[in-house]
Amino acid sequence: MTQHPNTPAQRLAEIETTPIEDRIQHNSTYELIQQQAQNYEDKTALTFILQGTADEEPIRYSYRQLFGKITQTANALHRLGVGKHDTVSMLLPNLPHTHFTIWGSDAAGIFNPINPLLEVEHIAAILNEAQTKVLVTLAPFPGTELWDKAKAVAERVPSLSHILAVDMAKFLPAELAGALTAEREPYLSESVLDFDDTIAAHNDRGLDSGRVFALDDICSYFHTGGTTGTPKLAPHNHLNELAMVWQMGHGFELDQNGVALNGLPLFHVNAVFVTGLATWAAGAEVLLASPQGYRNPAVIKDFWRLVEKYRVSFFSCVPTILSALMEVPMDDSDVSSLDFCLCGAAPLAVETIRKFEAQTGLIILEGYGQTEGTCATSANPIDGLRPAGAVGQRLPYMNIRIVEVDDNGRWLRDCEIDEPGVIAINGPTVFSGYKQPEQNNGQWVQDGWFNTGDLGRLDKNGYLWLTGRSKDLIIRGGHNIDPQMIEEVFYTHPAVAEAVAIGKPDKRVGEIPVVYIQLKTKAQVSEDEFIEFAMGSIAERAAVPKEIHFIEAMPVTAVGKVFKPDLRNDIVAKVVDSHLSQVLAEHRASYTVAASKKHGQMVSFSCPDPAALEPLVTDALGEYTFATEVLAG
Repeated sequence: MTQHPNTPAQRLAEIETTPIEDRIQHNSTYELIQQQAQNYEDKTALTFILQGTADEEPIRYSYRQLFGKITQTANALHRLGVGKHDTVSMLLPNLPHTHFTIWGSDAAGIFNPINPLLEVEHIAAILNEAQTKVLVTLAPFPGTELWDKAKAVAERVPSLSHILAVDMAKFLPAELAGALTAEREPYLSESVLDFDDTIAAHNDRGLDSGRVFALDDICSYFHTGGTTGTPKLAPHNHLNELAMVWQMGHGFELDQNGVALNGLPLFHVNAVFVTGLATWAAGAEVLLASPQGYRNPAVIKDFWRLVEKYRVSFFSCVPTILSALMEVPMDDSDVSSLDFCLCGAAPLAVETIRKFEAQTGLIILEGYGQTEGTCATSANPIDGLRPAGAVGQRLPYMNIRIVEVDDNGRWLRDCEIDEPGVIAINGPTVFSGYKQPEQNNGQWVQDGWFNTGDLGRLDKNGYLWLTGRSKDLIIRGGHNIDPQMIEEVFYTHPAVAEAVAIGKPDKRVGEIPVVYIQLKTKAQVSEDEFIEFAMGSIAERAAVPKEIHFIEAMPVTAVGKVFKPDLRNDIVAKVVDSHLSQVLAEHRASYTVAASKKHGQMVSFSCPDPAALEPLVTDALGEYTFATEVLAG
């Protein structure tokens, strides 16, 4: 890696003497991929392993072949009537066809990825908002439910004219594929077409449309707002995406010798841009680790062997994956090719960082970002100071401010160094607003400055530290869950007077949803009965609460609003008690849980012998994201 003797601030200033527009050499993502196909031709661009194991035979695509498939996809979509203002939605797992669809849709019109775990009603709402013309999804295949979802969605989306179906049976040996396809009902029609057969009939050398791109052309709608609740569509233009790709390649020093392992889902901006297009922009190789990615147990089990076999140089993940990988023995696997691991999407405990780096010898680079900023806003440097718990410094050409806002989300003042406030961002990757105009109310602290809804502080060295969320989203394994949706379900129960959903800290997935309930007078309902009610009433499985906690009266503010910080402190106290009640009694210790502007939440222990208690506290609670301190007393 390149050594940089100057400070990060000096480095950023030097980089930014050249305008970002001069860094961008193309007007579209398609033109970037086209250029790389000319530069690297037969070099491997994409490697796909169906089962996710180190021993299977991979499927490989050269840069030339990848560009050809993307071009054929774009031309097929053009033939189906997709123009620059039309939307192509995608409901697929991680397949080579997923990348063909992403970049082919970017070239033909507007790409709209869908989380396959969403329920039919939510998917249909997104497609109707996007006015989707073509949907790309899986053909009927054993063990998958996407075809059934696609059929149900199609009945609810009047703008949909065609479905392109990717047949996974074509990845299988001929005999097995024949047996599977012989058993399924016919599904192709005038409006439902086979993906491979359709694109094969089209030119693979250039766009039949003759389209001339502009950097401000909208090329994608990524949905945000969580796996539940009202969907928001965040439009990206080609400048947003190309600027993000440049920032990733420059910041992480990607080059043509690298291999990025992609285990995150390709409906998510990290997988699309970091272990996707930014990797190809460097002339490197993407290893697509099975359709399920990290959700495939075989990928986790064989992870270190995959690193060795394919000489993986970096991967992106969420905190839950780091915890899972620490349970997988490295044995004698040669992982010397690995330069670093990127981690984001959810808070990462300092102790998890320490343990993972100590156990594996790898570097974890924490980052911070959001769909509205195309992907990343800040990241820790490869070769500089990486304070554990900080989510890095701003990326080149990005701007971060910590501000105080009024009740309408408008700017009041900028915060001082180390003073917590709302994180606002500005830069070439920041979108210009949600597709639905009404959803932009309160989202801009000033013109061009997006209110992320997160709380944080900037230290004297320019490092960003997250201290909480002004949004109440529950973040479970990198997925956002809207607590309001859960609460609305519980309010339909006749015994419920008040219901408040919050996230309970969890070592494995970051947070799990739990609900505090105040019963109506004389009502009697058990926790099990409420859990059963939730399972039957909440369609999104990840949002079903794992625990119900009864409370006589909800904590409220002076104006009568439920005061969620008290409930968050209470749930943390329950976590502490579950781990340390006996230890605390033995050490004559007590503790308090309080909101901390600097750390988010702080558990303060007091005992006669802090030196004896502190390692026990760290061992029990270090992998949670709340902070702890042990004091004499």
